[in-house]
Amino acid sequence: MFSGRTSRKSISHPEHGGASAMAEGEEYRNPTEVQMSQLVLPCHTNHRGELSVGQLLKWIDTTACLSAERHAGCPCVTASMDDIYFDHTISVGQVVNIKAKVNRAFNSSMEVGIQVVSEDLCSEKQWSVCKALATFVAHRELSKVKLKQVVPLTEEEKTEHGVAAERRRMRLVYADTIKDLLTHCAIQDDLDKDSSNMVPAEKTRVESVELVLPPHANHQGNTFGGQIMAWMENVATIAASRLCHAHPTLKAIEMFHFRGPSQVGDRLVLKAIVNNAFKHSMEVGVCVEAYRQEAETQRRHINSAFMTFVVLDKDDQPQKLPWIRPQPGEGERRYREASARKKIRLDRKYLVSCRQAEVALSVPWDPSNQVYLSYYNVSSLKTLMAKDNWVLSVEIDEVRLYILEEEFLSFHLEMVVHVDAAQVFTLLSDLRRRPEWDRHYQSVELVQQVDEDDAIYHVISPTLGGNTKPQDFVILASRRKPCDNGDPYVIALRSVTLPTHCETPEYQRGETLCSGFCLWREGDQLTKVSYYNQATPGFLNYVTTNVSGLSTEFYNTFKACESFLLDNRNDLAPSLQTL
Repeated sequence: MFSGRTSRKSISHPEHGGASAMAEGEEYRNPTEVQMSQLVLPCHTNHRGELSVGQLLKWIDTTACLSAERHAGCPCVTASMDDIYFDHTISVGQVVNIKAKVNRAFNSSMEVGIQVVSEDLCSEKQWSVCKALATFVAHRELSKVKLKQVVPLTEEEKTEHGVAAERRRMRLVYADTIKDLLTHCAIQDDLDKDSSNMVPAEKTRVESVELVLPPHANHQGNTFGGQIMAWMENVATIAASRLCHAHPTLKAIEMFHFRGPSQVGDRLVLKAIVNNAFKHSMEVGVCVEAYRQEAETQRRHINSAFMTFVVLDKDDQPQKLPWIRPQPGEGERRYREASARKKIRLDRKYLVSCRQAEVALSVPWDPSNQVYLSYYNVSSLKTLMAKDNWVLSVEIDEVRLYILEEEFLSFHLEMVVHVDAAQVFTLLSDLRRRPEWDRHYQSVELVQQVDEDDAIYHVISPTLGGNTKPQDFVILASRRKPCDNGDPYVIALRSVTLPTHCETPEYQRGETLCSGFCLWREGDQLTKVSYYNQATPGFLNYVTTNVSGLSTEFYNTFKACESFLLDNRNDLAPSLQTL
């Protein structure tokens, strides 16, 4: 969300409005960025002399809210806070530096990116504590809010702006992802373990009530979201302590989701229980309900979250935890869902931590990681697209070839075709039609139609570039329609592994790391087609190694693509009706 590199703009950008214009040489600063610095005092710390996570959440929420309101120009409320992973603790006497900026605005909601860094004033050392993403909703009493769009200027801002739409999509399907995982995947729940050495989950249950007073309210009169999160962290810590009989350390929070507001005078009932205990970690579920008067029989569900705790020894290593025995019925459901969430976290962590130069480019495909693999597929392409150091290599007949030299050599081809963008999207997103214009695709088989937007294909390529046998690929194709006006259509491709399509002696297994199309509507029946490819060693075997030969190879393929699009621009494919 924030890079360590300082972004600078030496010229003004009048097309983006006066707020982004600046004098020559002036350091660029995002107009929505808000910074907060706090000195950690003893009153802010826990038993270990470290900043309590509850206090940190208050500061994070405040900073993010001020950033959202700076962009919206009106009051904003916290809708959700995405997963937070705490990488470093903060000691008393150190300084907490928090930065927040709006990554993207939608209709009435916006995503705010937050970065937290701790600073030791004596040694001048700094550590990254955590990064977070929050969703805020603009709220105006008498009129409906329509937020202005964020105009990204730097490479980092363009990346976050593009990926924000994909993250929003993931938030909307998160609950369904858990349900599908429990329905279609084998989750090891260990409910048949010897129960004699287990701790009953009911022993960890905590219930606490808080009366919302004026100091707990924000400037709009609603209960401060950061205060609610702090209260939730408190009861979760107590529940975790009842299992381990020690002082636990909070390592991760899985999405705070605010379902409704509360006001001064409300009574908030906070409930926490250990859902599941693994070898070195435990998940605690927390929910918050509100009621106005004691006579009220109906309580309002305000918030819920899941928190992961560990117990550290004197060397800061996680200790082994006792097993938990859930209550029949609802307790067993929470137990299994905790196992599903852990699997999703591990799959997601694997995808994020894969270093391209050290591990296989293809990652395993299964129902538990399909949402996140699709997300990273699209996000990787959008990140590659947002790079600002592409260099124009050659232009032939209005087809431009750009090259990017980083860890991997990447290519970007661009042309404009006289075909409607929705039709181009339909024609190019079905890989079964690619052999009609790309000689590197000899045949394509649809292996699995995952959903409306994702499909897996088995591609066979002819013998080219001096290879002794043809290559084959197993490719995940993820397609996305524009989220807002000005967004491109996206078709992202990357290699995956399937147990049903293992390597065979007949073919040499190839891999594609990141490639695909971004399609911009330039006008009526006019589309800018951009193709990106982060080249792997196997890919380079298909083209000559000199730039002139490489350019000719790409140009011929791209012109064949243009002819294919023009010849089929009037096709009325069934899927086109849904675009």
